[in-house]
Amino acid sequence: MRRKSLPLLLCGFSKIFVCTGLWNKRNYNRELLITCCASRIGSCGTQRTVRTHSLLKSAAGRSLRLLEVPNKKLAINAHLMPTLFYNALRKQQVFRFTTSALRGLLRICSTTLLFSTVLVLASCGVLPVNQEPSPHGGSNSPEPTVIGPSFTLIPSQARLQAIALTELPGYGEDNQLEAWPALLKSCEKLPLQGTMPRLSVVAWQRVCNEARTLFVSEANVRAFFLQHFEAWAVSGADGKSEGVLTGYYEPFLKASLTRRPPFVVPLYGPPDDLLTRTINGERVRGRMHNGQFVPFYTRAELTPVHGASVASLRGKEIAWLEDVVDAFFLQVQGTGRLLMPDGKIMRAAFADLNGHPYKSIGRTLFERGELKSLDEASMQGIKAWTRANPHRVQELLNTNPSFVFFKLVPATEEGPIGSLNVPLTERRSLAVDPRYVPLGAPVWMSAQHRGRSLNQLALAQDTGTAIKGEVRADYYWGSGDRAGEEAGRMKAALRLWILWPKVKIPGSL
Repeated sequence: MRRKSLPLLLCGFSKIFVCTGLWNKRNYNRELLITCCASRIGSCGTQRTVRTHSLLKSAAGRSLRLLEVPNKKLAINAHLMPTLFYNALRKQQVFRFTTSALRGLLRICSTTLLFSTVLVLASCGVLPVNQEPSPHGGSNSPEPTVIGPSFTLIPSQARLQAIALTELPGYGEDNQLEAWPALLKSCEKLPLQGTMPRLSVVAWQRVCNEARTLFVSEANVRAFFLQHFEAWAVSGADGKSEGVLTGYYEPFLKASLTRRPPFVVPLYGPPDDLLTRTINGERVRGRMHNGQFVPFYTRAELTPVHGASVASLRGKEIAWLEDVVDAFFLQVQGTGRLLMPDGKIMRAAFADLNGHPYKSIGRTLFERGELKSLDEASMQGIKAWTRANPHRVQELLNTNPSFVFFKLVPATEEGPIGSLNVPLTERRSLAVDPRYVPLGAPVWMSAQHRGRSLNQLALAQDTGTAIKGEVRADYYWGSGDRAGEEAGRMKAALRLWILWPKVKIPGSL
């Protein structure tokens, strides 16, 4: 059996050095950090937060390398070595030493020091925290509590801070069993996410496999989350942990597949000249004009107040509605059920959009003085204004440059398909900004809606053009008028926590 070389620990120097050797790829994950050592052994056993610039990878090749630990923010696992000291006053490049040179250096160290160092620090490990340092050069915030022996390999650009699940607001009051079907739906897609580190993929595979075989009860589901997940508070780069929660739903509208009164307002499928390109890592929608790739038409260009729609939309009508305001809010929701004259029900599902940013027409009315407060800028308040000002409706709608295109799909008893490509679950699915909250992840949310607390588990399974920011979410209420009443009036302060599986480190207990 081939013996893999272990990390050698060099302690007692004025600077911290980490000595790494060849790791057998078949027996050890190259993504893991190599062991680190402290200049004072007696300080081990406490929890600290340490800053370093980058994570050290295991050595590739037969020669040993002596590496100085740079500066970046790390959380030290309480189950492993809790402390890392460093000299922040001076940074040096990576130095390479041959095996023979290093062996000579090691002879200088006393046998007692070497063996005591190895025994004390053999299980040393470091956990990266997805958290940027304070812009003021220091932090007065409490240090995070690191729970369980795992790396926090969460694909998020937000600032994250660990918290015990039992400390989440209202944790013991929510019936987590109601979110279990949504979790199983996320499990259909999460282990296949290409953006996650491999260790997280393995962790999700393990958690999802156990979830599928769990004997489902409220007590068992609660125990499952406590056993397998860690909670991480989400905040922005400015440290603010409070954001905005809104609601959305699936409207139920009368429609026709052909234009006939009163069905005279078209829904459109994607135009043939709508193109998508990747520019600087971002998906950009546009069209070709005189040999140049230019932005696609805005809503005002697609549906002008006076005159016909642009040629791109001709022949792309997929269904017809009765009211232009209903068609607009169908675009805002992104999906809807259509009741045809013969009683057949179809679903208008999101197909694409024109690529322009979303602008709230409710805020536009408030800024113009048409509404007295932003509280009146709900869906109900906007519809009341349009009924009182029918000749100004199209001009108002065109102030929002974003435009959504649909496709017709068979309606099912399940919810509409979200961005994760799984059906949404009523009151348990959220639309989020995937830059900060990974799609598919369980999320704990805390908000107030119409005088009552909303502290519960939900799943991040959808996105939206208006859902931008670290602590920003859209709460799926379900289908129909009752869901629309709740969704239209929802706008509340929000706090979010990502629930992420505990990642097992190969070779750790």
